Amino acid sequence: MKALVWQGANELAVRQVPDPQMRNEQDIIVRVRRTVTCGSDLHLLGGYIPFMERGDVLGHEFLGDVVEVGPQVRKHKVGDRVVVCSFVSCGKCWYCQHQQFSLCDNGNTNPMITENVWGAAPGGCYGYSHALGGFAGSHAEYIRVPYADQGAFTVPDEVSDERALFASDAAPTGWMGADLGGVKPGDVVAVWGAGGVGQMAARAAVLLGADRVIVIDRLDNRLEMARTHLGVETLNYEQQDVSGELLERSGGRGPDVCIEAVGMESHSSGPQFLYDQVKQQLRIESDRPIAAREAIYNCRKGGSVFVLGVFAGLVDKFPLGAIMNKGLTLRGAQQHGQRYIPMLLERMARGELVTEHLATHTMPLDEAPRGYEMFKKKLDGCVRAVFQPTS
Repeated sequence: MKALVWQGANELAVRQVPDPQMRNEQDIIVRVRRTVTCGSDLHLLGGYIPFMERGDVLGHEFLGDVVEVGPQVRKHKVGDRVVVCSFVSCGKCWYCQHQQFSLCDNGNTNPMITENVWGAAPGGCYGYSHALGGFAGSHAEYIRVPYADQGAFTVPDEVSDERALFASDAAPTGWMGADLGGVKPGDVVAVWGAGGVGQMAARAAVLLGADRVIVIDRLDNRLEMARTHLGVETLNYEQQDVSGELLERSGGRGPDVCIEAVGMESHSSGPQFLYDQVKQQLRIESDRPIAAREAIYNCRKGGSVFVLGVFAGLVDKFPLGAIMNKGLTLRGAQQHGQRYIPMLLERMARGELVTEHLATHTMPLDEAPRGYEMFKKKLDGCVRAVFQPTS
């Protein structure tokens, strides 16, 4: 079958790879209808995640049709249209029983790597390096889905492919940030990053009752998208004083909840960007935490900061003193998608949650390297590039 594979830093290619095979009785095989780029994929593309191997299939956000079912699968049958959570979770371990699905003890088949790096292993993730299980990704014609009754969800007939696709990762990740960040009715919420996850976090905050939601970015097309499709306020950090505006819009206190949805390659118009970029390129620090710092400094005293953007290792100039002395709650996680996806599909069916506007560019899988170039360089207003492996 055809698949998009990682060939090295900033080098992708569409190649023929072996078809996926059933390995366990809880597996299904899915024929991929649509699969989409994610900002965290750019960390793999740029070589910032050191556990990639030449020939690894990329992609973790996808939707498709079930074509083969293991004998222990109870919730799915051949022909079902399913959206699949990007994180692989067993549904039975202590963490899954406590709805912390991305922390699953059994989803990651290579736990030793992350145990050594982070002190413990999270669950597995499709197409996201051998540190998270070495699973083949979704930028392919077919994909094996383990623990299918836990991670695959039948899509309601009234929800289109274009909308349901983002229930795989962007929508549940964003919703988790607002939910576990503690957004309550009447809150002022600030979101750093107007990509897919940031926009979904902002929409979740609106649906959870926030009084004001402010999205911060530097790309006008993304900010316009957030205003038009989400009905939120925006700030362009290259043109406006973010700190002053946030104070003004929150009664002089600062936002109640700050959500970081940028990650390890964040940008800035100030000197801190050059500082962090040089240190990252020299591998003196692994991640650029610019947006995370800003969220911490701008959050009100006693407020909550949730880190949604992907970070891999160590950062410099981390404002621990601000967290402690301001009494902040700081949380972060990979998405616990199985906890949210059924609810999100219901909201999509009712029209409360729309996502198809994120798919700014759709193309065949053969054009995926071009799609990633557009996505990485933000060419032609690209917010997300969607690939169609099969017609």
